[in-house]
Amino acid sequence: MKVRLLPETLLARVMLLIAVLLAIGQIASLQIFEYFEREPRAQATALQAVTVVNYTRAALIASQDNLRQALLSEITGKEGVRVYYADFMEEIKPLPADPFINMVAEKIRERLGVETIITINHYGIEGLWVSFNIGLDDYWVVIPRAHVERTFPWQWLGWGALVLALSLAGGYFIAARINRPLRLLMNAADRLRHGEHPEKLPEGSFAELREVNNTFNKMADSLAELDAERTLILAGVSHDIRTPLARLRLAVEMLPDDSCAHYKSGMVEDISDMNNIIHQFLDFVKGVEGEPTQMVDINELLQAMHDRQLRAGRDLVVQLAPTYVVPIKPLAMQRLLDNLVGNAYAYGRGHVRVASRITADYIVISVFDNGPGIPETHVEKLLRPFERLDTARSNAGGSGLGLAIADRIAKLHHGKLELINRPEGGLEARLSIPIKN
Repeated sequence: MKVRLLPETLLARVMLLIAVLLAIGQIASLQIFEYFEREPRAQATALQAVTVVNYTRAALIASQDNLRQALLSEITGKEGVRVYYADFMEEIKPLPADPFINMVAEKIRERLGVETIITINHYGIEGLWVSFNIGLDDYWVVIPRAHVERTFPWQWLGWGALVLALSLAGGYFIAARINRPLRLLMNAADRLRHGEHPEKLPEGSFAELREVNNTFNKMADSLAELDAERTLILAGVSHDIRTPLARLRLAVEMLPDDSCAHYKSGMVEDISDMNNIIHQFLDFVKGVEGEPTQMVDINELLQAMHDRQLRAGRDLVVQLAPTYVVPIKPLAMQRLLDNLVGNAYAYGRGHVRVASRITADYIVISVFDNGPGIPETHVEKLLRPFERLDTARSNAGGSGLGLAIADRIAKLHHGKLELINRPEGGLEARLSIPIKN
């Protein structure tokens, strides 16, 4: 399974991009501030340390030798500063690789001399340890680290979080303004793909989106006009063809039975086939988009189909799933099922079975026949208009529109129609209708 590193939606990607850019900006700002503020802060810290050392040294020099110990005790602890005798034979830890601490040490040595020893942890006591001497005596001045190091500015995190939240809110508002017309365009295009005529898209406030929506609206209107003109033309053609066909049938019926009985039946059958082909043309062209959707019990629809086939002299086997009501277009679904069953009788060997079942997301209706099946390479092609096979399943005539009409109606219901060769022989036409459209 392929793991996606980026979200799929435009809105989520815009929000992620804004969050990443803001985080990078905040980190870069902190680094820049730290870089330019480091030297002035190091200068102030070093000056403070040098002042403490110089005052302490001056105080010890001014005192009498026998009073220095008492003075050391008095100085130690004032403002957290401590003074100790030093023994430089002991191990002294080097300074850590901290740019700020090393800059402070450098500036202290500039003022007190390069021989000044500086460390930040001695005898397990943390602080800024600075050495000085009075004659042969060596001393340490320990300045608390709180005076040297600046605490992390946690309030910056709060302000940064506020800036991030406000920026994300503004980004969400802008991205949502862009995403909404795109989603409307996507839904309209999907409806157009399923043969429906979508509502006109709003112009919107953005010039680019307004131009896109206007272009789409003009395209949808042009397709609707083209479809209407095609329907009108074919309706006129079918009417013009059916009139002479009716006269021809009347003439055939008037032929004498004794001398023309053999030709009569064949001619009547050919005329019926022509009428059926014209009827399929009209069904394909006019579509079913205008029919309203209703909540229908699928079992009632299958039972009605069984009764129609029974009246036509066909013993159709129907196996019903538990009762379930779904939103469908009843007449369109009736036409779809009749096409599937009629196709099964036309291309099978007379035994047709219809079975329904309910899954988690679909109601599945299968039409089984015992015909020769179809080549796997032609399964998808047979759902296209005017596609037929040059095999045993194409010997029944027809226009090649029955399955195309069924597939169009299935897509209109957001479902799918599949043609599956059965292992035991024959074909399964499987219709899957989503339970919730």
